[in-house]
Amino acid sequence: MDARKLAASRGKAIAGTPLGRRAFLTLGAAGAGAWMLGPGPVQAAQRVRTSARIVIAGAGAAGLAAAARLAAQLDGARITLVDARKEHYYQPGFTLVAAGIKPQSYVVSTTAEYVPGSVELIEERVAEFDPEGKRVVTDSGRALPYDYLVVATGLMLDYDAIEGMEVGMIGRNGMGSIYHSPAGAAATWSALSTFADQGGVGVFCRPATEMKCAGAPLKYTFIADDHLRRRGNRGKAELIYNANNKALFSVPIVHEKVRMLFRDRGIRTNYDHVLRSIDLGRRVATFATPEGTVEQVYDFINVIPPMRAPDAVLNSALRWQEGAWGNEGWMDVERGTLRHKRFPEIFGVGDIAGVPKGKTAASVKWQVPVAVDHLVADIAGRSSDALYDGYTSCPLITRLGRAMLVEFDYENNLTPSFPGVVAPLEELWVSWVMKTMALKPTYISMLRGRA
Repeated sequence: MDARKLAASRGKAIAGTPLGRRAFLTLGAAGAGAWMLGPGPVQAAQRVRTSARIVIAGAGAAGLAAAARLAAQLDGARITLVDARKEHYYQPGFTLVAAGIKPQSYVVSTTAEYVPGSVELIEERVAEFDPEGKRVVTDSGRALPYDYLVVATGLMLDYDAIEGMEVGMIGRNGMGSIYHSPAGAAATWSALSTFADQGGVGVFCRPATEMKCAGAPLKYTFIADDHLRRRGNRGKAELIYNANNKALFSVPIVHEKVRMLFRDRGIRTNYDHVLRSIDLGRRVATFATPEGTVEQVYDFINVIPPMRAPDAVLNSALRWQEGAWGNEGWMDVERGTLRHKRFPEIFGVGDIAGVPKGKTAASVKWQVPVAVDHLVADIAGRSSDALYDGYTSCPLITRLGRAMLVEFDYENNLTPSFPGVVAPLEELWVSWVMKTMALKPTYISMLRGRA
């Protein structure tokens, strides 16, 4: 049974039953496991015999999950994983580090510990994609030919696009940036904690590009509000959220819920404000608006940089050929199968995929099995009807100890995993438990191909 249907059936069985905190904790851990965990690895008897050469570019969540599933389903394939970064980051935990909830070490492990024994790991950066020649070239000049290619490079944080921005200043002079790194998230917490002690003007925003976990800037605004309240300093602070367009969230009903929560908590919202430059010494941020540029003085600011594809994809034939997605370099893949539109032996999964939704870890859980199923079907000489429907999940923290579990698809339909139990637009303790306790173990299971 589909994991979401399984979770739903379990939810209906206990809907309406009074649940104490212990029962909710059980639901949070076990239920989130059902949500994230699908069928286990394919049994050895079902493995497809092949000598195909498969290169996976990128060893983040999507690349590792793809490597694990391919290794489990194929017998004899030569699978090569390429990524220069030795550390693996649990990126959904960066917000928790920046909120003072988890230590920096919580989000750091090693790439090698998740690589299956039959998969070769090359610790180099991918410098070039040559889809015509069916090869990948590393930064040392090493050419890796392939029969099939899975691109899972993630994305690039383009801090240089913000004039005056210096990543070395994160955590200083009231400037934070939760996306930069584990150390950057910890430094951001230090800056936010100082702000919560003193009050002042706090500015929060998001870029005008596609981005990973678009709910994170909203979460951090709520977190700042709650820390100020807990320290008795909310009356000394003004919180401002600058939205890049006319919405706070891409799903209209979620936008409206967040708008109401911001109104109730005294968080001012400006629409069509995009950060263009920052004067770190003067603590002044400049935003582009339809009426021109405006300057905003701040005591604390959370900088979310523009995001785009890594250069190797941006400068290749793999990207969209026109429009914003082409300019930002996202891969031109079919949104249902994740297969490249012009190179059928290539798949794009994770943040790099140029699809309307899906730049979250939960999306990877649903994308990778679809792409792998189509790739394995090609090798086996059969067809696959597996489709990715755009499933995206955002455990949207609204205060310390409460979150909304927002799940949706390409059509902006809410797709709750626990209907009747976890209402997607209610601030619940169980959704907080899922975010802070249950998701990391299930994320690691996903990396090992058990989701």
